[in-house]
Amino acid sequence: MTKPDLLKHIAETGYNVGYGAKKHFATYDIAAKMPGSISFLTFSLGLFFLLFDFSAKKYFSAACIILGVLGFRISTWDHKKDQYSEVGRKLTGLFNRVKALYYQVKASNEVDLSKFENQLSDLQDEYNQMCLSGQMLFSDWYAHYKFFWQQQIDWIDEQLKFKLFRDKLPLSFTASITLLLLAGIVLLILNFVW
Repeated sequence: MTKPDLLKHIAETGYNVGYGAKKHFATYDIAAKMPGSISFLTFSLGLFFLLFDFSAKKYFSAACIILGVLGFRISTWDHKKDQYSEVGRKLTGLFNRVKALYYQVKASNEVDLSKFENQLSDLQDEYNQMCLSGQMLFSDWYAHYKFFWQQQIDWIDEQLKFKLFRDKLPLSFTASITLLLLAGIVLLILNFVW
């Protein structure tokens, strides 16, 4: 493997490990914070609905019930959330080791890179054994935010050249926003025409 190829491969591994760490932290954050937030929101809205009388009251009440069920569903992750936090911490440490390997290879003048390739292979094996499956819904979106917008990833971007719509925003997020905008435009047109 050539040095440029190895650097790119290390950067790809760094992306996988770093994003994996953020995804585990995202699952932990959602499981730890969302049930309380949803409870507060539904309680506050429920109080509001008791105080004011308006025609769409039953729809808002139904929305509160749906939010309450969502909060209950998320709270079922409570017993697993600490595992996700622990794996996230371990993956962050592994991410830092991958980053150190990247800079070692970058600074190296050695012709035989096999020792670096072996180190990378060991790091990848460690990553594959460490990850937990079954991440929470929307943890991808939150992990994208945590990885691309909160973490310093210049060394990875140096090799992979991330683009906004291709990499930094999840495709499902972009598709959802596009569909919401199109639905809004259609509703405006229908209201204007009728």
